[in-house]
Amino acid sequence: MKKAVRKTLAPRMINPKGGFNVVRKGVSNSYWGDLYHWLLSLSWPKFLALISLGYLVVNALFALAYLAGGNGIENARPGNFLDAFFFSVQTMASIGYGAMFPKTTYAHVLVTIESLIGLMGLAVGTGLMFARFSLPKARVTFSRVAVIAPYNGIPTLMFRVANERQNWILEAQIRVTLVRNEITVEGDMMRRFYDMQLLRSQTPLFALTWTVMHPIDENSPLYGVTLENMIEDEMELVVTLTGLDETVSQIIHARHSFIAGEIFWNMRFVDILSKTREGRRTIDYSCFHDVIPIE
Repeated sequence: MKKAVRKTLAPRMINPKGGFNVVRKGVSNSYWGDLYHWLLSLSWPKFLALISLGYLVVNALFALAYLAGGNGIENARPGNFLDAFFFSVQTMASIGYGAMFPKTTYAHVLVTIESLIGLMGLAVGTGLMFARFSLPKARVTFSRVAVIAPYNGIPTLMFRVANERQNWILEAQIRVTLVRNEITVEGDMMRRFYDMQLLRSQTPLFALTWTVMHPIDENSPLYGVTLENMIEDEMELVVTLTGLDETVSQIIHARHSFIAGEIFWNMRFVDILSKTREGRRTIDYSCFHDVIPIE
């Protein structure tokens, strides 16, 4: 049983988590030009930390503004930052305990402005939270390696895909593209894309596992290709999966890629299907990534 993955220096376009592994130059990388998309793509810890920091900073600024106006808050200690800060929190959140309240025109103007900002902030924050929760996320696992082994007498590229959720992905479709470097007649280097024909590229119901297979025959872009060729031409197999999540009734997407060091010749995947004594089928996901040599 083999778990190790060969290491190579070949770069990859799609990283193991599905992100784009390309450095962009000559374009603006400013988040302000696409702030909404950036806020949706942040991880949850970073998003919550950003919201919390923004809330504290805005209230601290309003607290300083209240202090700058002198003794404008009734029942607050003159010049006390904490009293002004907590009054700002109560104003922005519309709590209104009544223990502290504005007593000057300057303080009333600040309360009006802060109340408006608080309402707008609540609306934006609620919208962002809802958008993040409602954004469909695929929980699809790809095997860490792909293998090339005979299938019905034909060398066949194979890899596994599994649905981690206990639900159905309806009308699932998978596509595999070979990306490689090529030199044109004029001597220009190009990154070329070749679609790869699969034995089965779609399934009406995807709930457990799926072994994706591409026969390496005369029509295959991998026909006659060796490991050395894959490393030399920096070949990469880009995999995309789409389908309809039955729970949220929305389209989900998943991406993965395999480079030369993750493709094993004359190996096959360990069988993960079995039956219980009662005759029920079982799947052992602990061996999902394991491969063994062909006997």
